[in-house]
Amino acid sequence: MNLLSIGGSDPSSGAGIQSDVKVFSEFNTHALTVITAITGQNTTSFGMIEPVSKKILKNQLESVFSDFKIDGIKIGMVYNSEIIKTLYQQLKKLKIPIVVDPVIKSTTGGSLIEKSAMADFKKYIIPLATVITPNKFEAEILSKTKVNSKNTIEKTAKIIQKIGARNVVITGIEGKNNKIVDFVLEKDTEYWISGDKIVNTNHGSGCDYSAAMIFAISSSKTIHESVKFAKEFTYNSIKNAKKVGNGIMITNIQNQDKINLELSRAINEFVEIKNIYKNIPECQTNFVYSKQKPKSIKDILGISGRIVKAGEKVIVAGNLTYGGSKHVATALLVVNKKFPKICSAINIKYQNSSTSKIKKSKLTVSSYDRTNEPNNIKNKGSTVGWGIKNAIKNLQVPPDIIFHKGDFGKEPMIIIFGDTPKSILNKLLKIV
Repeated sequence: MNLLSIGGSDPSSGAGIQSDVKVFSEFNTHALTVITAITGQNTTSFGMIEPVSKKILKNQLESVFSDFKIDGIKIGMVYNSEIIKTLYQQLKKLKIPIVVDPVIKSTTGGSLIEKSAMADFKKYIIPLATVITPNKFEAEILSKTKVNSKNTIEKTAKIIQKIGARNVVITGIEGKNNKIVDFVLEKDTEYWISGDKIVNTNHGSGCDYSAAMIFAISSSKTIHESVKFAKEFTYNSIKNAKKVGNGIMITNIQNQDKINLELSRAINEFVEIKNIYKNIPECQTNFVYSKQKPKSIKDILGISGRIVKAGEKVIVAGNLTYGGSKHVATALLVVNKKFPKICSAINIKYQNSSTSKIKKSKLTVSSYDRTNEPNNIKNKGSTVGWGIKNAIKNLQVPPDIIFHKGDFGKEPMIIIFGDTPKSILNKLLKIV
């Protein structure tokens, strides 16, 4: 996946282009950048702003669009009307998701957009937004309203939506019981998403949120799923913020759940495999990864929904959740008990083209016959566990693949096993 960040350069790497590159890299995506302005700032103060010329801005845009397939764009600092209008001319015909982070003021005190450019920002940039992610302060400026008992957050969001943004997410609203809530306004629905509050002043949380948002949306997550993903990611980056300079702390994204990150990366690669839709079974696909020595499926990370086929594409329908998978996680649990190094698994469609490639591969393969399944097992609904136990009963080495050819009303299936999600993908590419 290629994600483009358009915004200002922050030499402290707390926000702006540098922050987005860190976030995109954490998700194993290729980070592309177009710089709109160079700032002089650190964790204690804000210095100068030097906007780039129209000529070099246009050349940057043409360079990336002529050479790369862009899957999603995040727009941050735009600063002046010339930059705004140039961006609009280059982006207005694109059919890819765009997240707009309407940065107006730096945490360290600098104004990131000229007052004279605000009208053009509303006219040209906001209508480009698949999602716009203002905080309460930014939302009030964009809507020209003060949030109070008369002018609610809901009304403020609707004003911004009327300006042109398809979806509006107002972040960081003080909630009850030490909670921070985000208000989400989609086309036909509105709702709140709550999270725990962390009391600290930091540099970079807004950038982390919008960067995580464009990654999620570009990965075919719904707006609701993307907001939850971005909120959780940002919570962790704030929680792990570090004091690296003499001033405010900078958000830190290096201490995320590694199980989650590795599986997210692998799923991202999986959905990009050419013609992979042909390998999605009728029951759809799940991809799982476990902690060491899992005791139950609650210790195994999986998709709460499935990876589903949509025409000639596949999309991830659901979030990564511990206990999110039942059948594939159960299969992994059984294999892991005998072969503790096996911590990941995925199910794919059983088809002749795959089985012929499996025979030619040097992978360790086993199978079981569902027609031999005892009635008491069928009645208990513990088919997967019974089948996998039978398939590995006589194995002395961990299986790479276990398959069955189905039964009456039961779809045939292939399950690939490995120590990591990356090893699963390596094996998968040998047989699809």
